[in-house]
Amino acid sequence: MSNLRKARIANSLMFLVCGLGVASWAPLVPLAKTRLGLDNGSLGLLLLFFGVGAMITMPLTGKLVTLFGSKRVIVVSGTLIAAILPLLLILDHTYQMSICLLIFGASTGGINVAMNAQAIKVQQSYGKHIMSSFHGLYSIGGLVGSLGFGLLLKAGLDAMTTIIFISILLVLITYSQFSSLMSDDPAKTPEKARKGFTLPSAALLILGAICFISALAEGAMLDWSAVFLTANRHLSIEFAGVGYAMFSVAMAIMRLTGDSVIAAVGRLKVVIWGSIIASVGLILAVCFPYVSLALVGFLMVGLGCANIIPILFSTAGNMPGLAPAYALPVVTSMAYAGILAGPALIGFIAQLLTLPVALGIIGVCILFAGLIFKINDGRIKTNQSPKEVEEVFFE
Repeated sequence: MSNLRKARIANSLMFLVCGLGVASWAPLVPLAKTRLGLDNGSLGLLLLFFGVGAMITMPLTGKLVTLFGSKRVIVVSGTLIAAILPLLLILDHTYQMSICLLIFGASTGGINVAMNAQAIKVQQSYGKHIMSSFHGLYSIGGLVGSLGFGLLLKAGLDAMTTIIFISILLVLITYSQFSSLMSDDPAKTPEKARKGFTLPSAALLILGAICFISALAEGAMLDWSAVFLTANRHLSIEFAGVGYAMFSVAMAIMRLTGDSVIAAVGRLKVVIWGSIIASVGLILAVCFPYVSLALVGFLMVGLGCANIIPILFSTAGNMPGLAPAYALPVVTSMAYAGILAGPALIGFIAQLLTLPVALGIIGVCILFAGLIFKINDGRIKTNQSPKEVEEVFFE
Protein backbone atom coordinates (compact mmCIF):
# COMPACT_ATOMS: atom_id res chain seq x y z
CA MET A 1 0.00 0.00 0.00
CA SER A 2 1.37 3.43 -0.97
CA ASN A 3 2.19 6.02 1.67
CA LEU A 4 -0.47 8.35 0.23
CA ARG A 5 -3.13 5.66 0.51
CA LYS A 6 -2.04 4.96 4.09
CA ALA A 7 -2.25 8.69 4.89
CA ARG A 8 -5.80 8.86 3.54
CA ILE A 9 -6.90 5.86 5.60
CA ALA A 10 -5.14 7.18 8.71
CA ASN A 11 -6.76 10.60 8.52
CA SER A 12 -10.15 9.07 7.72
CA LEU A 13 -9.83 7.14 10.98
CA MET A 14 -9.04 10.39 12.80
CA PHE A 15 -12.38 11.75 11.59
CA LEU A 16 -13.94 8.53 12.90
CA VAL A 17 -12.23 9.08 16.28
CA CYS A 18 -13.57 12.62 16.51
CA GLY A 19 -17.13 11.62 15.59
CA LEU A 20 -17.09 8.61 17.90
CA GLY A 21 -15.65 10.59 20.81
CA VAL A 22 -18.18 13.42 20.57
CA ALA A 23 -21.15 11.10 20.05
CA SER A 24 -20.13 8.94 23.04
CA TRP A 25 -20.69 11.95 25.29
CA ALA A 26 -24.37 12.22 24.24
CA PRO A 27 -25.65 9.17 26.19
CA LEU A 28 -23.67 10.33 29.24
CA VAL A 29 -25.61 13.62 29.44
CA PRO A 30 -28.76 12.24 31.15
CA LEU A 31 -26.57 10.24 33.53
CA ALA A 32 -24.66 13.42 34.44
CA LYS A 33 -27.90 15.33 34.95
CA THR A 34 -29.19 12.74 37.42
CA ARG A 35 -25.83 12.27 39.18
CA LEU A 36 -25.34 16.02 39.70
CA GLY A 37 -29.00 16.75 40.48
CA LEU A 38 -29.32 19.43 37.79
CA ASP A 39 -32.46 21.00 36.36
CA ASN A 40 -32.73 21.79 32.66
CA GLY A 41 -31.40 25.32 33.05
CA SER A 42 -28.38 24.26 35.05
CA LEU A 43 -27.67 21.44 32.62
CA GLY A 44 -27.77 23.93 29.74
CA LEU A 45 -25.18 26.11 31.46
CA LEU A 46 -22.97 23.08 32.12
CA LEU A 47 -23.14 21.98 28.48
CA LEU A 48 -22.08 25.47 27.44
CA PHE A 49 -18.55 24.72 28.71
CA PHE A 50 -18.11 22.12 25.96
CA GLY A 51 -18.88 24.69 23.29
CA VAL A 52 -16.79 27.39 24.92
CA GLY A 53 -13.78 25.07 25.04
CA ALA A 54 -14.10 24.29 21.33
CA MET A 55 -14.64 27.91 20.32
CA ILE A 56 -11.60 29.10 22.29
CA THR A 57 -9.32 26.40 20.89
CA MET A 58 -10.26 26.46 17.21
CA PRO A 59 -8.74 29.88 16.41
CA LEU A 60 -5.58 28.93 18.34
CA THR A 61 -5.15 25.53 16.72
CA GLY A 62 -3.97 27.04 13.45
CA LYS A 63 -0.93 28.45 15.22
CA LEU A 64 -0.31 25.13 16.99
CA VAL A 65 -0.47 23.30 13.66
CA THR A 66 2.02 25.78 12.19
CA LEU A 67 4.42 25.33 15.13
CA PHE A 68 4.11 21.58 15.82
CA GLY A 69 2.41 20.05 12.79
CA SER A 70 -1.13 18.78 12.34
CA LYS A 71 -0.31 15.14 13.17
CA ARG A 72 1.01 16.04 16.63
CA VAL A 73 -2.03 18.19 17.36
CA ILE A 74 -4.26 15.30 16.24
CA VAL A 75 -2.63 12.71 18.51
CA VAL A 76 -2.60 14.99 21.58
CA SER A 77 -6.24 16.00 21.03
CA GLY A 78 -7.34 12.41 20.42
CA THR A 79 -5.59 11.26 23.59
CA LEU A 80 -7.27 13.95 25.66
CA ILE A 81 -10.71 13.04 24.28
CA ALA A 82 -10.17 9.40 25.27
CA ALA A 83 -8.85 10.34 28.73
CA ILE A 84 -11.71 12.74 29.54
CA LEU A 85 -14.62 10.45 28.55
CA PRO A 86 -14.46 8.14 31.65
CA LEU A 87 -14.20 11.18 33.93
CA LEU A 88 -17.45 12.54 32.51
CA LEU A 89 -19.16 9.42 33.83
CA ILE A 90 -17.89 9.52 37.43
CA LEU A 91 -17.29 13.15 38.49
CA ASP A 92 -19.92 14.23 41.02
CA HIS A 93 -19.22 17.96 41.39
CA THR A 94 -20.46 20.52 38.91
CA TYR A 95 -17.24 22.52 38.91
CA GLN A 96 -15.23 19.37 38.13
CA MET A 97 -17.56 18.53 35.25
CA SER A 98 -17.30 22.10 33.98
CA ILE A 99 -13.49 21.92 33.81
CA CYS A 100 -13.54 18.50 32.15
CA LEU A 101 -16.12 19.61 29.58
CA LEU A 102 -14.02 22.69 28.84
CA ILE A 103 -10.99 20.45 28.16
CA PHE A 104 -13.15 17.96 26.24
CA GLY A 105 -14.49 20.75 24.04
CA ALA A 106 -11.01 22.19 23.55
CA SER A 107 -9.69 18.77 22.49
CA THR A 108 -12.57 18.36 20.05
CA GLY A 109 -11.93 21.79 18.58
CA GLY A 110 -8.22 21.05 18.26
CA ILE A 111 -8.60 17.73 16.47
CA ASN A 112 -11.31 19.22 14.25
CA VAL A 113 -9.05 21.90 12.80
CA ALA A 114 -5.95 19.67 12.64
CA MET A 115 -7.64 16.74 10.92
CA ASN A 116 -9.19 19.07 8.33
CA ALA A 117 -5.75 20.61 7.73
CA GLN A 118 -4.37 17.09 7.30
CA ALA A 119 -7.25 16.27 4.94
CA ILE A 120 -6.36 19.27 2.76
CA LYS A 121 -2.77 18.00 2.49
CA VAL A 122 -3.92 14.54 1.46
CA GLN A 123 -6.40 15.99 -1.01
CA GLN A 124 -3.72 18.19 -2.58
CA SER A 125 -1.57 15.10 -3.07
CA TYR A 126 -4.45 13.20 -4.68
CA GLY A 127 -5.23 16.10 -7.01
CA LYS A 128 -9.01 15.76 -6.67
CA HIS A 129 -11.79 16.44 -4.21
CA ILE A 130 -11.88 13.76 -1.48
CA MET A 131 -12.91 15.92 1.49
CA SER A 132 -16.46 14.54 1.60
CA SER A 133 -15.24 11.00 2.27
CA PHE A 134 -13.35 12.23 5.35
CA HIS A 135 -16.46 13.91 6.71
CA GLY A 136 -18.41 10.75 5.91
CA LEU A 137 -16.23 8.88 8.42
CA TYR A 138 -17.04 11.57 11.00
CA SER A 139 -20.75 10.94 10.40
CA ILE A 140 -20.23 7.19 10.74
CA GLY A 141 -18.37 7.81 13.99
CA GLY A 142 -21.37 9.81 15.19
CA LEU A 143 -23.75 6.99 14.34
CA VAL A 144 -21.53 4.35 15.97
CA GLY A 145 -21.06 6.49 19.07
CA SER A 146 -24.76 7.27 19.49
CA LEU A 147 -25.75 3.62 19.09
CA GLY A 148 -22.65 1.82 20.37
CA PHE A 149 -22.99 2.83 24.01
CA GLY A 150 -26.52 1.44 24.21
CA LEU A 151 -25.60 -1.74 22.35
CA LEU A 152 -22.67 -2.45 24.67
CA LEU A 153 -24.91 -1.91 27.68
CA LYS A 154 -27.46 -4.23 26.10
CA ALA A 155 -24.69 -6.82 25.74
CA GLY A 156 -24.23 -6.82 29.50
CA LEU A 157 -21.40 -4.34 30.11
CA ASP A 158 -21.83 -1.72 32.83
CA ALA A 159 -21.54 1.97 31.95
CA MET A 160 -17.94 2.40 33.17
CA THR A 161 -16.66 -0.71 31.39
CA THR A 162 -18.43 0.46 28.24
CA ILE A 163 -16.94 3.96 28.23
CA ILE A 164 -13.46 2.63 29.08
CA PHE A 165 -13.77 0.22 26.15
CA ILE A 166 -14.62 3.14 23.86
CA SER A 167 -11.72 5.21 25.22
CA ILE A 168 -9.24 2.37 24.68
CA LEU A 169 -10.55 1.96 21.14
CA LEU A 170 -9.98 5.69 20.48
CA VAL A 171 -6.41 5.49 21.81
CA LEU A 172 -5.59 2.37 19.80
CA ILE A 173 -6.85 3.94 16.57
CA THR A 174 -5.07 7.23 17.20
CA TYR A 175 -1.64 5.80 18.01
CA SER A 176 -1.76 2.98 15.46
CA GLN A 177 -2.33 5.51 12.66
CA PHE A 178 -0.01 8.27 13.85
CA SER A 179 2.99 7.22 11.76
CA SER A 180 0.88 7.08 8.59
CA LEU A 181 -0.32 10.67 8.87
CA MET A 182 1.41 13.17 6.60
CA SER A 183 4.10 15.39 8.13
CA ASP A 184 3.91 19.15 7.76
CA ASP A 185 6.69 21.05 6.02
CA PRO A 186 7.15 24.45 7.73
CA ALA A 187 9.13 25.69 4.74
CA LYS A 188 5.98 25.46 2.61
CA THR A 189 3.85 27.43 5.04
CA PRO A 190 2.97 30.86 3.62
CA GLU A 191 4.47 33.76 5.55
CA LYS A 192 1.03 35.07 6.52
CA ALA A 193 0.32 31.88 8.45
CA ARG A 194 3.51 32.24 10.47
CA LYS A 195 2.71 35.73 11.69
CA GLY A 196 0.50 36.66 14.59
CA PHE A 197 -3.21 37.37 14.39
CA THR A 198 -4.43 38.57 11.01
CA LEU A 199 -7.95 39.71 10.20
CA PRO A 200 -9.72 37.14 7.97
CA SER A 201 -10.30 38.15 4.38
CA ALA A 202 -13.71 38.84 2.90
CA ALA A 203 -13.48 35.51 1.06
CA LEU A 204 -13.06 33.56 4.29
CA LEU A 205 -15.88 35.45 5.96
CA ILE A 206 -18.22 34.65 3.07
CA LEU A 207 -17.33 30.97 3.23
CA GLY A 208 -17.62 31.03 7.02
CA ALA A 209 -21.06 32.66 6.85
CA ILE A 210 -22.34 29.90 4.56
CA CYS A 211 -20.81 27.29 6.91
CA PHE A 212 -22.60 28.99 9.82
CA ILE A 213 -25.99 28.79 8.10
CA SER A 214 -25.51 25.17 7.03
CA ALA A 215 -24.45 24.27 10.57
CA LEU A 216 -27.63 25.91 11.90
CA ALA A 217 -29.58 23.18 10.16
CA GLU A 218 -27.38 20.45 11.63
CA GLY A 219 -27.84 21.90 15.11
CA ALA A 220 -31.59 22.10 14.53
CA MET A 221 -31.77 18.42 13.62
CA LEU A 222 -29.65 17.38 16.58
CA ASP A 223 -31.55 19.26 19.28
CA TRP A 224 -35.04 19.99 17.93
CA SER A 225 -36.10 17.21 15.56
CA ALA A 226 -37.26 14.94 18.41
CA VAL A 227 -39.05 17.81 20.15
CA PHE A 228 -40.82 18.74 16.91
CA LEU A 229 -41.93 15.17 16.22
CA THR A 230 -43.32 14.63 19.73
CA ALA A 231 -44.82 18.07 20.41
CA ASN A 232 -46.02 19.04 16.93
CA ARG A 233 -46.55 15.69 15.17
CA HIS A 234 -47.57 13.73 18.29
CA LEU A 235 -45.13 10.89 17.75
CA SER A 236 -44.57 8.69 20.81
CA ILE A 237 -41.41 9.31 22.79
CA GLU A 238 -40.06 5.84 21.96
CA PHE A 239 -39.70 6.84 18.32
CA ALA A 240 -38.70 10.46 18.84
CA GLY A 241 -35.13 9.84 17.67
CA VAL A 242 -36.10 8.43 14.28
CA GLY A 243 -36.04 11.88 12.68
CA TYR A 244 -32.43 12.54 13.60
CA ALA A 245 -31.54 8.97 12.65
CA MET A 246 -32.89 9.50 9.13
CA PHE A 247 -31.04 12.80 8.88
CA SER A 248 -27.78 11.18 10.06
CA VAL A 249 -27.99 8.16 7.76
CA ALA A 250 -28.74 10.37 4.76
CA MET A 251 -25.82 12.63 5.61
CA ALA A 252 -23.40 9.71 6.06
CA ILE A 253 -24.40 8.12 2.74
CA MET A 254 -24.15 11.40 0.84
CA ARG A 255 -20.76 12.23 2.31
CA LEU A 256 -19.34 8.81 1.48
CA THR A 257 -20.54 9.19 -2.12
CA GLY A 258 -20.10 12.96 -2.29
CA ASP A 259 -16.67 12.99 -3.91
CA SER A 260 -18.03 11.19 -6.97
CA VAL A 261 -21.04 13.49 -7.15
CA ILE A 262 -18.86 16.59 -6.91
CA ALA A 263 -16.52 15.27 -9.59
CA ALA A 264 -19.50 14.66 -11.88
CA VAL A 265 -21.47 17.90 -11.51
CA GLY A 266 -19.09 20.36 -9.82
CA ARG A 267 -19.02 21.99 -6.43
CA LEU A 268 -21.21 24.96 -7.34
CA LYS A 269 -24.17 22.77 -8.34
CA VAL A 270 -23.76 20.56 -5.29
CA VAL A 271 -23.92 23.57 -2.95
CA ILE A 272 -26.82 25.24 -4.78
CA TRP A 273 -28.94 22.11 -5.20
CA GLY A 274 -27.99 20.93 -1.74
CA SER A 275 -29.31 24.16 -0.22
CA ILE A 276 -32.52 23.87 -2.27
CA ILE A 277 -33.10 20.25 -1.24
CA ALA A 278 -32.43 20.99 2.45
CA SER A 279 -34.67 24.07 2.36
CA VAL A 280 -37.54 22.22 0.70
CA GLY A 281 -37.09 19.39 3.21
CA LEU A 282 -37.49 21.63 6.26
CA ILE A 283 -40.41 23.53 4.76
CA LEU A 284 -42.09 20.22 3.83
CA ALA A 285 -41.63 18.95 7.38
CA VAL A 286 -43.24 21.98 9.02
CA CYS A 287 -46.01 22.83 6.55
CA PHE A 288 -47.84 19.50 6.40
CA PRO A 289 -49.23 17.77 9.53
CA TYR A 290 -48.00 14.28 8.71
CA VAL A 291 -45.26 12.33 10.47
CA SER A 292 -44.27 10.61 7.23
CA LEU A 293 -43.67 13.93 5.44
CA ALA A 294 -41.73 15.25 8.43
CA LEU A 295 -39.42 12.23 8.28
CA VAL A 296 -38.99 12.62 4.53
CA GLY A 297 -38.21 16.29 5.12
CA PHE A 298 -35.53 15.51 7.70
CA LEU A 299 -34.01 12.97 5.32
CA MET A 300 -33.90 15.69 2.63
CA VAL A 301 -32.10 18.03 5.03
CA GLY A 302 -29.41 15.38 5.50
CA LEU A 303 -29.13 14.80 1.75
CA GLY A 304 -28.86 18.51 1.00
CA CYS A 305 -26.54 19.67 3.78
CA ALA A 306 -24.15 16.70 3.70
CA ASN A 307 -21.55 18.02 1.27
CA ILE A 308 -21.88 21.78 1.72
CA ILE A 309 -19.47 22.09 4.64
CA PRO A 310 -16.86 19.65 3.22
CA ILE A 311 -16.84 21.68 -0.02
CA LEU A 312 -16.44 24.97 1.82
CA PHE A 313 -13.69 23.59 4.07
CA SER A 314 -11.88 22.34 0.98
CA THR A 315 -12.30 25.70 -0.73
CA ALA A 316 -10.92 27.58 2.27
CA GLY A 317 -8.02 25.16 2.67
CA ASN A 318 -6.92 25.61 -0.95
CA MET A 319 -6.96 29.38 -1.22
CA PRO A 320 -3.67 30.50 -2.84
CA GLY A 321 -1.26 32.15 -0.44
CA LEU A 322 -3.10 30.91 2.65
CA ALA A 323 -2.04 27.83 4.58
CA PRO A 324 -4.90 25.56 5.72
CA ALA A 325 -3.71 26.23 9.29
CA TYR A 326 -4.62 29.90 8.75
CA ALA A 327 -7.87 29.54 6.77
CA LEU A 328 -9.50 26.49 8.36
CA PRO A 329 -9.83 27.87 11.92
CA VAL A 330 -11.94 30.72 10.53
CA VAL A 331 -14.48 28.54 8.73
CA THR A 332 -14.49 25.73 11.32
CA SER A 333 -15.09 28.24 14.12
CA MET A 334 -18.01 29.81 12.26
CA ALA A 335 -19.46 26.38 11.46
CA TYR A 336 -19.16 25.32 15.08
CA ALA A 337 -20.74 28.61 16.16
CA GLY A 338 -23.71 27.70 13.97
CA ILE A 339 -24.08 24.31 15.63
CA LEU A 340 -23.92 25.94 19.08
CA ALA A 341 -26.05 28.98 18.31
CA GLY A 342 -28.63 27.11 16.23
CA PRO A 343 -30.51 25.36 19.05
CA ALA A 344 -30.62 28.51 21.18
CA LEU A 345 -31.74 30.66 18.24
CA ILE A 346 -34.48 28.21 17.34
CA GLY A 347 -35.62 28.10 20.95
CA PHE A 348 -35.82 31.90 21.09
CA ILE A 349 -37.84 32.12 17.87
CA ALA A 350 -40.06 29.21 18.94
CA GLN A 351 -40.81 31.01 22.19
CA LEU A 352 -41.86 34.17 20.31
CA LEU A 353 -43.68 32.37 17.50
CA THR A 354 -43.84 28.57 17.19
CA LEU A 355 -41.34 25.76 16.67
CA PRO A 356 -42.57 25.01 13.11
CA VAL A 357 -42.09 28.68 12.20
CA ALA A 358 -38.59 28.65 13.70
CA LEU A 359 -37.59 25.58 11.69
CA GLY A 360 -39.15 27.09 8.57
CA ILE A 361 -37.01 30.21 9.01
CA ILE A 362 -33.89 28.02 9.16
CA GLY A 363 -35.05 26.45 5.90
CA VAL A 364 -35.24 29.88 4.25
CA CYS A 365 -31.78 30.72 5.61
CA ILE A 366 -30.31 27.60 3.98
CA LEU A 367 -31.77 28.67 0.64
CA PHE A 368 -30.23 32.10 1.18
CA ALA A 369 -26.82 30.47 1.80
CA GLY A 370 -26.99 28.79 -1.59
CA LEU A 371 -27.91 32.13 -3.15
CA ILE A 372 -24.86 33.77 -1.53
CA PHE A 373 -22.62 31.10 -3.03
CA LYS A 374 -24.24 31.53 -6.45
CA ILE A 375 -23.89 35.33 -6.38
CA ASN A 376 -20.17 35.06 -5.61
CA ASP A 377 -19.59 32.43 -8.28
CA GLY A 378 -18.53 35.11 -10.76
CA ARG A 379 -15.74 36.14 -8.42
CA ILE A 380 -14.44 32.59 -7.95
CA LYS A 381 -11.66 31.34 -10.17
CA THR A 382 -10.75 27.66 -10.30
CA ASN A 383 -7.67 26.11 -11.80
CA GLN A 384 -7.14 22.38 -11.88
CA SER A 385 -4.74 20.10 -13.69
CA PRO A 386 -4.57 16.31 -13.43
CA LYS A 387 -1.81 16.57 -10.84
CA GLU A 388 -2.97 19.62 -8.95
CA VAL A 389 -5.90 20.22 -6.65
CA GLU A 390 -8.33 22.95 -7.52
CA GLU A 391 -7.32 26.38 -6.29
CA VAL A 392 -10.24 28.63 -5.47
CA PHE A 393 -10.14 32.25 -4.47
CA PHE A 394 -12.23 35.39 -4.41
CA GLU A 395 -10.78 38.42 -6.15
